[in-house]
Amino acid sequence: MIVLREAEEHDAGAISDIYKYYVCHTAVSFDLEVPSTEELSVKILRTLERYPFLVALDGETIVGYTYASPFKNRPAYDRCVETTIYLHKDFKRKGVGRALYTALENELKRQGVLNLEACIAVTDRKKDGFLNDDSPLFHQKMGYRTVALFRNCGRKFGRWYDVIWMEKFLGEHSDSPLPFVPYGMLKNRAIDQSVKE
Repeated sequence: MIVLREAEEHDAGAISDIYKYYVCHTAVSFDLEVPSTEELSVKILRTLERYPFLVALDGETIVGYTYASPFKNRPAYDRCVETTIYLHKDFKRKGVGRALYTALENELKRQGVLNLEACIAVTDRKKDGFLNDDSPLFHQKMGYRTVALFRNCGRKFGRWYDVIWMEKFLGEHSDSPLPFVPYGMLKNRAIDQSVKE
């Protein structure tokens, strides 16, 4: 059974292990080097001040993670975030991604966030050994729609890659929206969800 919880500083090593695969073997991430465990520890703590950072565990092993980050660092964008999700390569298509994103969305709704934005690398090559359609298809199933395409903006493994932005609304854009509440100030932040494979 998969259990979700809030990320902790000491999870950085396990998160790095998951992310390393995507940096070294895929064009899913445009990072060319894996961030250090120290960098990821700081990232977890900084993220949790303002946004959720969640992990999925199979027993004691972290098999996926998701978090939100600022779409732009200006107050007018407070109700808009960029979402990120990565799964261990052996834990795809088991419901872990859906559970993580659903939990992330639930927390973001409580914060007053309305817009979710996802930046996703894509290719028009039919057989690209470094990139497939898994991420755009997953986001589409989660209710995102494509709103922008940027051509040849990322270069990795000697190839140019396009990027799409996909978007999902969590609520209505009223003239009197709920105030944005930083994640660190939310009460009852406990994530209590499990996933049956």
